[in-house]
Amino acid sequence: MTAGRFELAGWLVLDDRVALGRVTVEDGWIAAVELDEEGTAAGLSSEGASRGADDRPLIAPGFVDLHVHGFGGFDAMGGPDALSGMARAVRAHQVTSFLPTAVTASLDALERFADDVRAWMPHAPEDGAQPLGFNLEGPFLSEARRGAHDPALLLAPADVPTSRLDRLAEGLRMITVAPELPGALDLIAWAVERGVVVSLGHSAATFAQAQAGYAAGARSTTHLFNAMTGIDHRSPGLALAALLDDAVAVELIADGHHVVPEVWPLITRLKPPDRLFLVSDAIALAGTGAGQGRIGGLPVEIARGRAVLAGTSTLAGSVVALDTAVRNLVASGLPLPHAIAAASRNPLALLGISDRGRIAVGQRAALVAFDPQLRVRPEAGAGP
Repeated sequence: MTAGRFELAGWLVLDDRVALGRVTVEDGWIAAVELDEEGTAAGLSSEGASRGADDRPLIAPGFVDLHVHGFGGFDAMGGPDALSGMARAVRAHQVTSFLPTAVTASLDALERFADDVRAWMPHAPEDGAQPLGFNLEGPFLSEARRGAHDPALLLAPADVPTSRLDRLAEGLRMITVAPELPGALDLIAWAVERGVVVSLGHSAATFAQAQAGYAAGARSTTHLFNAMTGIDHRSPGLALAALLDDAVAVELIADGHHVVPEVWPLITRLKPPDRLFLVSDAIALAGTGAGQGRIGGLPVEIARGRAVLAGTSTLAGSVVALDTAVRNLVASGLPLPHAIAAASRNPLALLGISDRGRIAVGQRAALVAFDPQLRVRPEAGAGP
């Protein structure tokens, strides 16, 4: 954390409004918050943000990306040096905390990934985003809805001994599971017992099978609408089950490709505000400008801002940064406090982390600053 005492002043993005104020930081923690209640912009929108013609910055809680495979040319599964490069690369886009996320791989490779993250975390760079553990997207996924995951490496939970799973448990914060697979409900119970958040996804589940997964303890939904059964009026599936359960969180990749903006209001109207959170699902190609690469051993190419498996139209993660996703949501009409919460407070709450994510006394000063157009200002950030 940043030592010493300093102040940040500008438009503060609070839980329910945007107000002029000043934040005092002492040794990395918020020591005081003073508001000018006459300068309040409730529900500040993208147009309202331009009222900052006085050039005072917008100050917000730092972003948290729970589902990110790489960035800036660095792959989360590439070892300690790659993890450090990735942490610095996402930090440049206002991400102050993150979960390095693995794609489907052999159990041996996933154990190496887990060991790498666990060994690296105490030495993560101070100028990068802080790791909160790690996320496994696979291998317990449906072949029918595998997306860009290697079908040869997919597994049914029933075929994996508990002893192999136990080797992955330390530091595991999230895991994606297709609830219709043999042994999936037992796997969900195993994870819940260890405090791991289970996210349903990459699934051909019926509505009833999805409900059973949530009833077993799953609390989140991996990149809503993508690689899952949807909202068919005669054959509803996982997406509808997720949208109708107020206790369930949903991930949104707000790049305009994974879910078109016309559908976003359906999500924001159906889900309670604290159950929506943004993820990037970014791959190592993100932020590089390169047109070709690989993920999980499979070739990927970038076509008009879409990451797809080479030669196909199958999406293979994204190249969006989380700060861009926030701008996109605000531009669609979502109030700024809600968009910021979806990138900060909400994902932290899903992991049970309450010491950051708000501008309030006693919180970690994991803060970021924007200009009136919601773009990074040079003085952004007061520590992880």
